[in-house]
Amino acid sequence: MLQAFFHAWERRLADVTKDRVVRPFEWGLDWIPANGHVEGLPADTIERYVSDVMADTDAFFTPPPITDYTLQPAADGDLLTFPSALVTPHESNNTVRCRYFRPKAAKARAGAEPAAPTAAVLVMPQWNSDAGGHVGLCKLLAMNGMSALRLSLPYHDQRMPPELHRADYIVSANVMRTLQVCRQAVLDARRAIGWLKMQGYERIGILGTSLGSCLALLTTAHEPLIDAEALNHISPYFADVVWRGLSTRHVREGLDGHVELELLRSIWQPISPRGYLERLRNRKTLLVYARYDLTFPVDLSEDLVRAFQELGIPHEVAVLRCGHYSTGKAPFKFVDGYILTRFLKKALNGERRTLPVSLP
Repeated sequence: MLQAFFHAWERRLADVTKDRVVRPFEWGLDWIPANGHVEGLPADTIERYVSDVMADTDAFFTPPPITDYTLQPAADGDLLTFPSALVTPHESNNTVRCRYFRPKAAKARAGAEPAAPTAAVLVMPQWNSDAGGHVGLCKLLAMNGMSALRLSLPYHDQRMPPELHRADYIVSANVMRTLQVCRQAVLDARRAIGWLKMQGYERIGILGTSLGSCLALLTTAHEPLIDAEALNHISPYFADVVWRGLSTRHVREGLDGHVELELLRSIWQPISPRGYLERLRNRKTLLVYARYDLTFPVDLSEDLVRAFQELGIPHEVAVLRCGHYSTGKAPFKFVDGYILTRFLKKALNGERRTLPVSLP
């Protein structure tokens, strides 16, 4: 009965959005760098490129260092901007925007004697989050003594070009654009973490939700400055979520008849969490999933948890008794926020990691 109730609720919440567009399938060969040797059949060209990427993912996900950061004071979260490491055809998308929230005690002393640097969390919201998404969560982190830096994902809010109403260019039926824009998000995240380190923070965590969860894991796997990750809605494979998820039915419709799941999984291997778990052994990880999720199908979430267990990767688990969309509704959003904040506060305060736990 509970499953039927939550599944019906999830579908109603998903149907509130009426502006989803089925975009035509594209291989996106123009998103392969000039040295990627674009030749032959598109699928073969892409598979060769992906094979080269997987041979050295550190090179793929490491941005050149910069010092060109600008912080502007604001009443509700200071604005940090800096150039993205990946230049896209849309100028508005090439400037990274973050909102910076500090604990009140630290902010009050900022004009006099600066507070001693302690812990900070980079927050990566869900797909199609607007500029206000996860601001409440950032404030909750700040209330618990951690600074929070909320990163707007590529092609979201003010990074979105005028022809878009949704952040379609980060997940779409253009397979190479999807790969490269997700890579851009990781490059942006690493530059944001570099800025946090420049501010003197001694311990840094990352929190990602849904698409942001996938990108947060990729960032953690390649960024040695991250001490702990809280992953909110999880899957081992990027392609499987797009193929099966409730929120990506319109993307699947654009893909149908042009590419099969097995090939898509291979193409999107660089942005799939499953291949990077061994890199997480020395990090503290929280895996959160929802029991009645139709967007990140629950069997995929359980597969990722099982992979952590089988590989012996340290982790904690929390299972929400709701669905994907309903996680953002009361009372579940409060439970979720509490679980995420409690984990990060404990992990970044250097307390001993607890054993894996599953909440009822």
